[in-house]
Order: sequence, then structure tokens, then C-alpha cells
Amino acid sequence: ARPAGLREQPASHGTGLRRQSSSRPADPGAGPEPRGLPEGVEYIPTRKKGKNPMKPVGVAWYTLYARTRLGYLFYQRQLKKAQERYPQGHSTPQPCCFPGLKILPIPVLSNNYSYLVIDTGSSRAAVVDPSDPLAVEAAIEEEGVVLEAIFCTHKHWDHSGGNAALRQRHSACKVYGSALDTIPELTNPLADREKVSVGRLSFEALATPGHTVGHMAYVLDGGPFGGPPCLFSGDLLFLAGCGKLFEGSPETMLASLDVAVSLGEDTLLWPGHEYALECLTFASRLELDNPALEQKLQWARRQQQEKRSTCPSTLGEEQTYNPFLRTHRPELQAALGMQQGSREDPDAFRARVLKEVRRRKDLFKAT
Repeated sequence: ARPAGLREQPASHGTGLRRQSSSRPADPGAGPEPRGLPEGVEYIPTRKKGKNPMKPVGVAWYTLYARTRLGYLFYQRQLKKAQERYPQGHSTPQPCCFPGLKILPIPVLSNNYSYLVIDTGSSRAAVVDPSDPLAVEAAIEEEGVVLEAIFCTHKHWDHSGGNAALRQRHSACKVYGSALDTIPELTNPLADREKVSVGRLSFEALATPGHTVGHMAYVLDGGPFGGPPCLFSGDLLFLAGCGKLFEGSPETMLASLDVAVSLGEDTLLWPGHEYALECLTFASRLELDNPALEQKLQWARRQQQEKRSTCPSTLGEEQTYNPFLRTHRPELQAALGMQQGSREDPDAFRARVLKEVRRRKDLFKAT
């Protein structure tokens, strides 16, 4: 049931910040690459339309979605449609519990996840990327917790659209994120490696640009609860996939992914989207002889048939089948028909591999 009295409010882009207007680039389907693109935005020419607002529909649409009120209105439309189509959420998640800690995935929109992270000893909680404030508030009320923090991975409305409504209802709640992204209702800008405590919960912010300039991932220290680290990755990293390079280069995204991998193989991955089946299917077209990949793909198919969530995975597991974390693997390089230049820097070659994988993924259409 949805909580009464909570309305979704138009969100401002952070405390004391105004939206900056931007000129609309030329139609990307009309010919060559348009000039005057926003700095750091990668041009992806296509005429394809998609239900997901972040499908590859060109830089003109991306600029409108990310920088104008039209994006917010589109998000509101998507939210209403998803609430009607999936009144109980797009999948059935499983809470993850350790002594004193509960992580509750909240399926929102058509494929997003928000996460309610609870210190069960004090009933204090934080939420990551609350795009649907009604669904998040319902979880807060059901769990009987006090919301003290919103951790926003980036500015896109499908991750930040609920900030304003939740702040209105929970006035003492703080909104954390990067000042480099125009995050709605931002109260506490974070720097790379800065830590925030909510009860016994300790989160570390990691600057992970690539999808957006100010994208941040958050690492929960599981040590006090006898658990592993937990990475809330937003649109940096998905099960078998990674986010689009809307505002970054392959080199930038590669560096951000390396930051994630450095957290350790036992780290639990909590992604921002339910893209597992699509990403695994794509990966299986690249690496035709990967037993770990094939096993995970079959598992994901069963999960989808039962409408069950696929999260979390682990970073160790991801490195066995996620092509975006396998740019150093000779088998993937060979599958792409790519070879390192005799004088080419290893990381520069890995960035070229990532760029090619990303290009192919952008063109991929699951059947």
C-alpha cells in the first residue's frame, strides 16, 4: 500500500542552484555529429527509441532529459506508468540481513532499484537513489525506521526524482552526492573517499565519473555487522554490464571501474538497474565459451521467469563474466578481434577494448 499524504514534488537541482539552460543540439539522426555538444558528452548516433529514458536516443534527447524540466516531466510520466503496471514492483527482491544490518532492495520504475539500508539496532536508515518516493516511503513505514540520509549516485531523474518529496516528509533528512552533478535537494556535497555515518552504518563515497561527470558510488562497511563490503553502484556497474558513457570517455569509465574492482572480490554489488538478463545475453554473444557466463545466464532466465530480483552479485563473480570488467582478458580481446599495439600502453589498450564493447552493447538488441 502507498502511504497517504506523500506527493511527488518538482525538484530543484540542489540547494541554491538553478537549472542552467542549454541550446538543443542538432538532430543526431540527421547526419554527421552535431557541433557544440556539452563538454564530456559522447555522441551516439541512432534513431532508436526506447521505453527506458536512458536508451540510446541521441545527445539531443539526453540534453533535454538531464538538463531541462522536460526531463522531469518525462520522469513523472514514466513513474506513473510504472506504478500502474507494477503496483508491487517489477520484481520480487530478497532482503539481505546481517546481525544489526538490513538491506532492502526496492524495485521502482520499470527496472530501477532503490535501497533502504537499516541499522536495525537503532532503527536509523539511509536510502540510495529514491526515484519513487511513494514506494520508498511505504518501505520506511513498514520497517518502522527513521530516514536520516539520502545517498544519490547521480543527477538523472530515475535515480534522484524522489528526493524532494522525501525531504518534504522527513525534514531532518540530508541529501548526499557530488556537487559536480546537479542533484535535486542536495544538502551535503561529498568529496571522493569522504565518509558518512548513519547510526552504526558507515558509507564511503567514491567518485566514479563516466556515466555522468559527478557520478558517485557508495560503499557500506559491512565489518561491524560481520558482513562483506557493499557497493551501491548506481549506473557505474550492473550485473554483467556498465552504464553508458554519457559524460565521460572510455578512459574515465575504465578508471572508475578499476576503483570498484579494487574493493575486493567478496564485495556485494547492488546495482541501480535490473539489466541482468539483457547484459548476460549480450555478454554471451561475445564470449561463446565461458562456463561461468553460461551458468549465470541460465540462472538469470529462471529468476526472470519467477519475477525475482537478480541482485546482489559479487565483484569476484562479475569478473568471471562481465565484459566491462574483462578488458584485460585475452579471450575477450580475441573475440573482439583486437590486439595491443607494440608500443601501446596496457591501460590505453584496455580503454580501446572497453570502447568497443560499449559500442557493441549500444547497438545490441536482445531477441
